[in-house]
Amino acid sequence: MSSENRDAVKTICPYCGVGCGIRIQQGEEPGDVRFMPWGDAPVNEGRICIKGGAATEVVDHEDRLTDPLIKEGGEFREATWKEAYEYVVDELERIREAYGPDATGFFGSSKTMNEENYLLQKLARRYGTNNVDNCTRMCHASTVWALRTSLGAGAMTNSMRDLREEADVFWIQGANPGEQHPIANGQYFRQAVLDGATVIQVDPHANKTTRSFQIDDTDRHVHLQLNPGTDIPLLNVVLKTVLENDWIDEEFIAERTAGFEHLKETLAEFDEEAAAEECGVPLEEIELAAEKYATAENAAIFTGMGMSQHACGVDNVQNEINLALITGNVGRPGTGVNPLRGQNNVQGTCDVGAMPNVLPGYQLVDDDEARAAVEEVWGFDIPDEPGLTNVELSHKFGESVHGLYVMGENPVMSEPDANRVAERIQELEFMVVQDIFMTETAKYADVVLPATTWAERGGTVTNTDRRVQRMRGVDKVHENTKHDLEIVSEIGKRLFDDGEELFEFDDPEAVFEELRQVCPSYHGMTYEALGEEGIHWPCYEPGDEGDPYLYAEAFDTDSGLGHVEGVRHTPPAETPDDEYPLILTTARLEEHYNTGTMSTRSPTLNRRTPENFVDVHPADAERYGIEDGDEVVLRSRRGRIAVEAEVTEDIKEGVVWTTPHFAAAAANRLTNDVLDERAKIPEYKAAAAEIAVDVEPADADAESAADD
Repeated sequence: MSSENRDAVKTICPYCGVGCGIRIQQGEEPGDVRFMPWGDAPVNEGRICIKGGAATEVVDHEDRLTDPLIKEGGEFREATWKEAYEYVVDELERIREAYGPDATGFFGSSKTMNEENYLLQKLARRYGTNNVDNCTRMCHASTVWALRTSLGAGAMTNSMRDLREEADVFWIQGANPGEQHPIANGQYFRQAVLDGATVIQVDPHANKTTRSFQIDDTDRHVHLQLNPGTDIPLLNVVLKTVLENDWIDEEFIAERTAGFEHLKETLAEFDEEAAAEECGVPLEEIELAAEKYATAENAAIFTGMGMSQHACGVDNVQNEINLALITGNVGRPGTGVNPLRGQNNVQGTCDVGAMPNVLPGYQLVDDDEARAAVEEVWGFDIPDEPGLTNVELSHKFGESVHGLYVMGENPVMSEPDANRVAERIQELEFMVVQDIFMTETAKYADVVLPATTWAERGGTVTNTDRRVQRMRGVDKVHENTKHDLEIVSEIGKRLFDDGEELFEFDDPEAVFEELRQVCPSYHGMTYEALGEEGIHWPCYEPGDEGDPYLYAEAFDTDSGLGHVEGVRHTPPAETPDDEYPLILTTARLEEHYNTGTMSTRSPTLNRRTPENFVDVHPADAERYGIEDGDEVVLRSRRGRIAVEAEVTEDIKEGVVWTTPHFAAAAANRLTNDVLDERAKIPEYKAAAAEIAVDVEPADADAESAADD
């Protein structure tokens, strides 16, 4: 290896959506990949959280997939790449011929790069289906829907930098950046607080975010600890308080919004006292929070999965949009509605069209003009009907869906009601998985293709505030692994008569050049222009520097107006009853990530939290005879898991809280797969549950489905 190859390269952390820059360096041996700080990285300025600092620990992990695998007689055997490719192509062709193209689904990955997801969704559409989706369906699909419909773009309206410098109030609802976005929390939010900003946090669980702002003796910060699933009534109290006190921006409403009268009509008979009681929050505390937000010079809303992961997720986010619009807190620095994206490229994966209803740049597949523009570049017809989402696909495994292509996703753990997902996935006639480890999903595959890690390849990713940045890699650690882009390209070339023309690319930059032809908001970007700073989209023409904040003059809607719409409370699909008297909700930990494929294999991260647990309020612990540290069974109508109880007042009485990161006790065996009607996102954040001291073998409980 040359000394040049051993120089540190600048890349982007593979975990959350903040987009922190890091450097990595390869030692004398290919597997010796080390983390190094990048002192002047544009987003994090050299700071890094525990996950980022430990990110290289899994690059040469002993569990890495190193050769293609084909299942025969229920067991995997090593295969050549030629064998694996031929098997995949033959099966995809067979299923399309037997059942039609819509009998196969394609799962992109928010942990892979823009170029790879772009090529996968192009592969799906050349195959003849819009059945392509990614994990944003599980985290922010409802946010994207509401923001896109009401404002124009399904992304943060502002940049982290202008929010830190200009916002006077941060309204953080259903998000816990102290755990989930530590650098954003410490470098941006906390710094703003030190400069005098106020934080209003709305969350059922007291957490690191709650505590991180208690850095002075003032009482200016507010934590509204509501019951899960009551975000709409709480925000309706806020909205009515704003209306009654005339804290609205009349000029902004008149000139830049539509629908205000509908909001007023919706709230006309609204009972604030009853709503506050339902939320479990004193009315005066909600009214105080409303005043702090509405009377601030610049107020910004941050929204997370605590808002989006509900059967009423679109309405939840719409109510946040309502609050921003009627107070005029959109379209300038320090304001807006800002979803905190959970994965390093969940924004970009959606931007490039890895969704069943949109093409690159969020162009609707059923829009004839948009579809024709993309077809002109691609040279083939695109189906004109939206495809199925990932959860909808899993509901049809073995019925109308017979094949599945999975790139870097783990639906057997990430989807709700995971016991049923594992059962249904076995009904598929064929599944191919490309990944870096033998995930819980890959165990059910017919072919497993070994991919390279984030550290071994280049491309682009798009962070939570729309900044497109370049990733750069070191040499491959395992010679027989292949880059995701290389794998998808090769399958495309073999699968279609025109594959050599459609899927022949020399490198990720060549793919990006085609992407920017069909994605208007990326059109002005080039690898050279991205450099080390990156560019915020939209960037429509070469030379544009991008927009750090959106909607300064108009919204990107048909009318140019922001959409206000009153919404009414929709209770969770499951509420407590005699058999399941508790509300179960879930969230991520600082030291772990999604289904734990990478983080639970990191010695540093696993040392802090090696297994799952459940938070229980002391009153509930006393009621059920639970002591702190007891092994308990947590159960819902869909399954049960065995976990350790942590008795704490961080959680509200009547609520239990656990995490999705650990395969041995996966929270999604319990969560509900009821969907938001429009965005098709599952209701992870509220399910009826019960808890009891563990009196059965833990491994049996963990693997069993629900008895009923």
